[in-house]
This record gives sequence, C-alpha cells and structure tokens, in this order.
Amino acid sequence: MPLNTQQKEQIRQRYLQVDTANVADVLDNMGLLNQGLSPQFSPYPVTAGRIAGWAYTIRGQMTPYAMGGDADKMQACQGLSQGEISVWSGDGEGICYFGELIAIGMKERGCTGALVDGGIRDIRWLGELDFPVFARYRTPVQSIGRWKVTGSQMPVFMRGAAAGLVEVKPGDFILGDEDGVIVIPAGIAEPVLLEVERLTEIEKNIRSELKNGLSLAEALKKFGHV
Repeated sequence: MPLNTQQKEQIRQRYLQVDTANVADVLDNMGLLNQGLSPQFSPYPVTAGRIAGWAYTIRGQMTPYAMGGDADKMQACQGLSQGEISVWSGDGEGICYFGELIAIGMKERGCTGALVDGGIRDIRWLGELDFPVFARYRTPVQSIGRWKVTGSQMPVFMRGAAAGLVEVKPGDFILGDEDGVIVIPAGIAEPVLLEVERLTEIEKNIRSELKNGLSLAEALKKFGHV
C-alpha cells in the first residue's frame, strides 16, 4: 500500500537522524552494492547540512538554443511537492542548472533540497535560504542557451561511487550528509530505515561504553561488528 503524505514525512524526519554510512552498510547486506553516489557531490554551501527526501527527477542535456529562458525547466519545477528533493541529471559541464531564484520557487513548493549532477550558482544566497544542495561543482555560467531540460519524473542516472552510474527513480529516497549521498529504492525505504535505526542504537551504546572505559575489543565482543 502506498505511503500517505504524513507517513512519508515521518520517514523523512527519521532519516534525518541517521548516517549515510549505516545506510550504505545495510544496503550492502541486502545485496545492493551500488547505491552510493560519486564523492564529487559536495554540499553547497559547506554549511548546508543534510538533505533527506523523496526523489523528484529532472533530466536535461547540453544543446544550443536561443536566449530567453527555459520554459521546460520552470514547468518541471512546478511539479515538486512537500518533502521531495529535486534530482537533476544530464550531461552539463561548466554551466549551472539553477541558482537562487529557482531555489526559492522550489522551496515555496515544499522541496527540501536539491541533488545536482552538474553545477549551481548563487551559493551565498542558497545558504541564506537554508536550502541545502549537493552538487558536483559551482560556476557563475548560466544554463540558458546552453543546457535545456528535456523531461521530469522519469528514471535518471547519476554518477556513482562504486559503480559508473546509479539509477534514481521518482520516489526513491535520497540521503546526504558529511560522508556523501546515497540512494535508497522507494520500495525498501522503510525496512532499510528500521535496520539502520537498530545499528545506530548499537553504535550509540558502543560510544557510551568506550567513554566509560571499555576497550574497543571488549565493546566489539559485547555488541558485535557494526
């Protein structure tokens, strides 16, 4: 049964309390070995914090066209809703996919952040908006006339860590923190979270025991490998 809006938001809030490292370990144990994104993805600004939300995908490509805006980009952004992360894919190099004004529009629609396999600009103002973005690079060069949105809400491919490309489907869960970004398939987002929360609690107990003088070897013997 599909999750309702309240259930999805509850799951999103819980994911904000766990780490991508534990998510990656759980996915590995499930045989999903290629869900991590390239280490090229970094938070902008560096103080952006975490991103967590359900993927709303946008795809584009490098193509010359007349100046005057990108109506398809604006239309795609209109589809965003509460608790979603805009996931931008394409072959853009050296240009930004969006900046401050589009981010304002996305945030107004309840978008909780963006994941960009390309560039962004207006980083200082994105920070002022409290709109976290993970992107591959920053650049002042706009996309208009150079890169154009070609579709939205379809499977897209992002640069991967252990694999060349990672597929992101609409509705998959995106989590990003200080360690990087990982993609959790929509159908297993909740069971993955339950196991990650279990591991997170074990780690908290281990840290507490270590502070109280237990050696690492003793802690691992007591709690097992995590």
